[in-house]
Amino acid sequence: MDSRIRFEGTYPLDYLSYYEVGVMFDMHIAIVSGEYPPRWGGIGSVVFHLAGHFVQLGHEVTIITRSHHEKTPSQEGVEVIPVKWAKLPMAFTRSYGKSAVKALKKLHAKKPIDIINAHLPLVSWKRKEFTWLEQNVAPIVSCLHGSWLGEKEGVKRAAAAKESATWKNPNDLAILTTAGWYSKYERAGVLESSICVANSQSTLKEFQRWYKPDENFDCEVILWGCDHKVFRPPNIDDEAEQLEHERIRHLYGCADEESLNYSAKTKTPMLLAVGRLVARKGYMTLLRAMPAILQENPNAKLVIVGRGHMKSSLEKNAKKLGISDSIHIQSSLSFEELAQHFRSADLVVYPSYYEGQGLIPLESLASGTPVATVNQEPLTEMVDDSVGGLFKRGEPEDLARCVNEMLASEETAKKAILGRERVLSRYTYEHNASDYVAVFNRAIEKRNGK
Repeated sequence: MDSRIRFEGTYPLDYLSYYEVGVMFDMHIAIVSGEYPPRWGGIGSVVFHLAGHFVQLGHEVTIITRSHHEKTPSQEGVEVIPVKWAKLPMAFTRSYGKSAVKALKKLHAKKPIDIINAHLPLVSWKRKEFTWLEQNVAPIVSCLHGSWLGEKEGVKRAAAAKESATWKNPNDLAILTTAGWYSKYERAGVLESSICVANSQSTLKEFQRWYKPDENFDCEVILWGCDHKVFRPPNIDDEAEQLEHERIRHLYGCADEESLNYSAKTKTPMLLAVGRLVARKGYMTLLRAMPAILQENPNAKLVIVGRGHMKSSLEKNAKKLGISDSIHIQSSLSFEELAQHFRSADLVVYPSYYEGQGLIPLESLASGTPVATVNQEPLTEMVDDSVGGLFKRGEPEDLARCVNEMLASEETAKKAILGRERVLSRYTYEHNASDYVAVFNRAIEKRNGK
């Protein structure tokens, strides 16, 4: 009998749609987000799913995001307004911010807005713009997804660990040289929003440390969830899904009989790492750990999924380390393909140097797949020894130790089961939507003096 958790039956926490129960729109929520699908970054994914759940709770949602050429996926009850922006690192946040203010004014005149939900730091507004919107449109609830100054520290840590030459990446270089300048817009959000919501205790501490807000600073902590219906354990009764699992395992050369049956006894383990190919994600540390991992698991394969400037550098370093045959890099996968990769993997490894929260470990746990990550906040706010494995940030030897121990331990499969249960109990978009609606209502009451 396979020890991996599997999907059975119906999903918990299902909601009837607002169409089925006949609920009328309650609030008109305007979400200002620099990322939105088809940009499937962390913020974009969060906003997409959160918007859909707001609609299910009976609210009307308008998304104001950056324009792009690809088609935006549609959701019932969600309108998307694309606006102009300058295609320059960091500077886009200011140009997009100006365009978003104009769009909010037009939207409010057409369809009154009850709440503005701004997702920092990808929108840059001055204090006077926050104030004007608060006074003339609607109260603002700003989501803090991590700070530019925190990003800068992460890039510096990664550079010190020789993850990548910073000057090779325009985005990293821009963060290093201009984060101090753009941090003033974050500070404006902290000082002028009705309420702020940090996506981790770590992020809240960062903003308190960098910007030292006064006693009037109103900030809650709500960790983002993940889509537990997309990121779910394997369904062995679904023939098409099983065939896709087998295809993936054969594609990467890790398809012994045990792996095809999702057995933890496989001798060809598949390790998965997901995220942008940038220095602060820690991929070089992961590659440097692979020789020690292969000593104990000679048939292991590492699959890296992500876009970015580091692909050629990673491939060159894999060749220098003599591990090219054990490394596969996928630059682009559909959402469904990515979800199947999470299900098909034996272990997800997340060696990041900096995160506001970090959703990949949650998506792994939701998929019934064990995860190994760094022993630093905010990752430790979601993952501990009861549901995963922890290693020292930036230390290949400790990363290899953690991975080898998890692959060898019979307890690892049990941790994955507990991890799925943890996600369902705390980290879903249903939880997020309800929590945010309560914050929105409180922001409206504050504005009305109640």
